[in-house]
Amino acid sequence: MQEGSAAGREIKLFILQIFDDQAHDEIYFKHKAFNFDYSYTMEEKVSPQAIHGYSQQYSRKILDRFFVGKQFITGQELLSLSEVEQINLFILQALFKAWKTEMANSRSVYFDYEAEPVKEAQQNLMNILSRHIQVDRKHLEPLLINAVSQTLNDVLNPYDFFTKLITGNNNELNLEDFKEELKYLKLNKAPLLRLSQILQEKKTLTISGNEAFAILDKILEELNFSPEDIEPLLEKLSLVEPVSLDRFYDGKNKGKATPSVSKPNTPAKETKTIAEDFQKINVIKESLTINQKFMFTKALFGGDFEKFSEAITELDKRNDFNEAMDYLSIHLGNWDQESEEFHEFMEMIEKRFS
Repeated sequence: MQEGSAAGREIKLFILQIFDDQAHDEIYFKHKAFNFDYSYTMEEKVSPQAIHGYSQQYSRKILDRFFVGKQFITGQELLSLSEVEQINLFILQALFKAWKTEMANSRSVYFDYEAEPVKEAQQNLMNILSRHIQVDRKHLEPLLINAVSQTLNDVLNPYDFFTKLITGNNNELNLEDFKEELKYLKLNKAPLLRLSQILQEKKTLTISGNEAFAILDKILEELNFSPEDIEPLLEKLSLVEPVSLDRFYDGKNKGKATPSVSKPNTPAKETKTIAEDFQKINVIKESLTINQKFMFTKALFGGDFEKFSEAITELDKRNDFNEAMDYLSIHLGNWDQESEEFHEFMEMIEKRFS
């Protein structure tokens, strides 16, 4: 393996083999077919509770299976703990992040930790410790549950996953930290890898999360990229804890009429059911998921997140539905009023002012 490949200097010797395909990834993303699928509407969105619940059940069975006559798991054994490689990688990532945090917190004010001999000694220590990982069940369980949840979110809701990865650190992306994150990512990696390459080509070391997302949005349009198929993941998970796709979605098959809006000041109103009234939105901004924010940004606001955010803020200030429609009249002429995104957006407005 060449120096500077996906393994990187900070990835320890015992896990180097899992990053051998970085060069393959760099070529692979150029050949996949773009088909970003919003097959579930706002009424059928991914349920964090369902993901967490399944992650707990799956993790318990994995731990029961492994810790039979064993008190600890080693680093080498972590590589094959789950049949899903991505889960194992996320566990290792969390472990090394925790180790780095502990090392940083233990620094004394009396020594120069930036001195080259000290940095070299720390690196050597990390290499040695990486070959002597030892984790008991109690401390492994939360890492495993989180790794399963991360994996499911990556595949079920890649747009959300991308956004959190890009904007999660105070809405700022640091290139070196981002490249480190990608070393542990196997699923839906291609567009993020391209983003890293663009930033590196531009010699951009830090960038705001919103700016990074704007670049990623163009990448998703330009690349022939297709999100990972969920079925192979579900098949591997089901070897331990049976599961189907429906389990992870809220509101499936709870059909709801789509509002019809033909004119800004004379929107068609619909008869509300008790269940629909119960779903009234108090504040639009607080009710939106990340996925919804960027779906609407892309489909209705030309990819301009600032314009979208401004519109939502202004809508929340309106007193009633008619005022909201008056404000939206500046946009309606430019929107495809037959699109699914338009109807879902208008349904959200109706919920806010119903």
